[in-house]
Amino acid sequence: MYRRTSWVAGGLVVAGLVAVAVAQQRPMGTPEATPQAKEPPVQAGLAPLPGETRLANIRQLTDGGENAEAYFSFDGRRLIFQSTREPYGCDQIFTMAIDGSELRRVSNGEGRTTCGYFMPDGRQVVYASTHATMKECPPRPDFSRGYVWPIIAAYDIYKANADGSGAVALTTTPGYDAEATVGPDGRIVFTSLRDGDMEIYSMKADGTDVRRLTNRPGPDGGAFFSRDGKTIVFRGKTLQGGELAEYQALLAEGLWRPTDLEIFVMNADGTGLRQVTSLQGSSFAPFFHPDGRRIIFSSNHHDPKGRNFDLYMVNIDGTGLERITHNETFDGFPMFSPDGKKLVFASNRNQAKEGETNIFIADWVGR
Repeated sequence: MYRRTSWVAGGLVVAGLVAVAVAQQRPMGTPEATPQAKEPPVQAGLAPLPGETRLANIRQLTDGGENAEAYFSFDGRRLIFQSTREPYGCDQIFTMAIDGSELRRVSNGEGRTTCGYFMPDGRQVVYASTHATMKECPPRPDFSRGYVWPIIAAYDIYKANADGSGAVALTTTPGYDAEATVGPDGRIVFTSLRDGDMEIYSMKADGTDVRRLTNRPGPDGGAFFSRDGKTIVFRGKTLQGGELAEYQALLAEGLWRPTDLEIFVMNADGTGLRQVTSLQGSSFAPFFHPDGRRIIFSSNHHDPKGRNFDLYMVNIDGTGLERITHNETFDGFPMFSPDGKKLVFASNRNQAKEGETNIFIADWVGR
């Protein structure tokens, strides 16, 4: 859910809109019946930036607009991601092949959506949407109070067929339910405000057996399972004193200021919580390397102004921090393919218009 948008203040600017002729002809309220026939937007072989020795054969998979949170299917053949593009005023969920072809909208075109993910068999997907109670795009936050992010109470989590049909709500509790990702056994981990704070929960694939995994004041969320399903990685912050009071006051208004964040891990049942990073920046979007011993994530800790996000990798015990990207604007939402041979991420690099965010895939160099 934590992402860069065209209306983020303080230099965190990423997007315009890109016209998609087929999508313009698609009625609202239904997913697309067939994928759009299109070739990958950019030819393979974009050069890594100086210092990006872990990346090779970078390919751009989307062509303008605001695209983020691209995640592999469990067989590594497809990606699911969120995108703001015409005629939609805010994010919808799309899938595509890993070469950028076979683009298909799988959300219904109403409301705002976020955080799509494939189920293990590839035949179903999950995502969060506001469409049940808010069919129009939610209002944008007032940045007169600085960079704040809306925690939209209308979000609920849905499961649908991979073509978008048959969507059913998995959550119906009042308040924010979003940021759903899936483990190898089909169990879903997600973020919710159902108990008054941003906490991490898990549930079965049918929405039953909901279990609260974190229980501390602060913005815990953005969780992902390890490949074996035994460990969860997430972003969060231990808050105290005035910082906690400010967080709670904003949360009461449905707002969050995502500034300082660190990376944490815990067992799949919520036990064994431990902090991985102490970088004193905004570190988020963590994902396990398939070996389960390393974590890749995005952070701005190296930039005194806090505007430049790059990808980093760290051992699960917090040692061996390695910078992966050296882009001057934004790289985020990294995910390894199941075999560890490819990395997908969102970036402002190679933009045709200032502020565009696109999806990129690269070959991973080394172990």
